[in-house]
Amino acid sequence: MPLTREQIASIAALARLDLSSSEIPIYQNSLSSILEFIGALEAADTANVVPMAHPLPGQSQRLRPDVVTESDHHEQYQANASQVAAGLYLVPKVIE
Repeated sequence: MPLTREQIASIAALARLDLSSSEIPIYQNSLSSILEFIGALEAADTANVVPMAHPLPGQSQRLRPDVVTESDHHEQYQANASQVAAGLYLVPKVIE
């Protein structure tokens, strides 16, 4: 499904891109080829494909142990704050 120049101009306006008239054909070819590739992927029959937890059979991902490695320093960090209440930073209201 090749895209038209008008569609490319519309996409560029939505993306806030200022394309010159010489750049439109480049984007037209690139985006059209991406859409063709997506169409080819959609045509693939995946009805009988079983989802995999890992791409290589018999292997699993090594996980690190779930251990706390840092201590709580929030009181030290909040010592420089001008206003703190219940462990939260208080900031002045900026929107009326």
